[in-house]
Amino acid sequence: MRKLTIVIPTYNEAENLEAIAKKLWSLPIPAPQILVVDDASPDGTGQIADDLAAAHPGRLSVIHRKGKLGLGSAYITGFKTALESGAEAIAQMDADFSHDPDYLPEFMDKLESADAVIGSRYVPGGKLDERWGFGRVLLSAFGNIYARTILSLQIKDATAGYRLWRRETLEGMPLDRIRSNGYVFQVEMSYVAQKLGFRLIESPIYFEDRRIGQSKMTLRIQIEAAYRVWQVRYLHRHLSTDRVTPQNHLP
Repeated sequence: MRKLTIVIPTYNEAENLEAIAKKLWSLPIPAPQILVVDDASPDGTGQIADDLAAAHPGRLSVIHRKGKLGLGSAYITGFKTALESGAEAIAQMDADFSHDPDYLPEFMDKLESADAVIGSRYVPGGKLDERWGFGRVLLSAFGNIYARTILSLQIKDATAGYRLWRRETLEGMPLDRIRSNGYVFQVEMSYVAQKLGFRLIESPIYFEDRRIGQSKMTLRIQIEAAYRVWQVRYLHRHLSTDRVTPQNHLP
């Protein structure tokens, strides 16, 4: 099984971090590494991460950033660090248990025949939390259809944040050109990977609403994402499969 690093961006996840780390370490995956990227959480998340790193040497590391710098840049920082440390597979997920760690072993198996695996709410077998109201379900579905239509995306869940990447896939992507720093980051990464010809497969998940803490999604963020999708299309309009080298692309 590939050497796995799990990148978890955090902002005010003090109540969730230790529990998610213990759950990840309990999975039937050999020696998974956890990389926490904390944006100076005022609730002490960073200190909890440091304590976990000290208590579990070699199993968890922490990147402390100086402020709330955004989801996209947190993931890019985490991806680059994971690559530098020799990770062969790199997962991205939330700390709040909306992304169930139990799916990761299945993702790892599916990664053997894909360049990336996306935990999808919108393929057969995928499901949203029943506690979501009709308006929230409609807004989420519309956001996906909107992004997929504008960018001609083949995947069903363009905004999914639970993903597993091959090392070679991230190495073959222009990470320094990824500009989105909010939730449209997921859309941009999907678009760039598709433009470069990488094979993305979707694996159904049940998306549970966060157990503890408050959601960071707001109407302002969703409106901002709508127009940033057009920026993504323009920024990466020249990308093609010619940018993918044979050694970096899954046959």
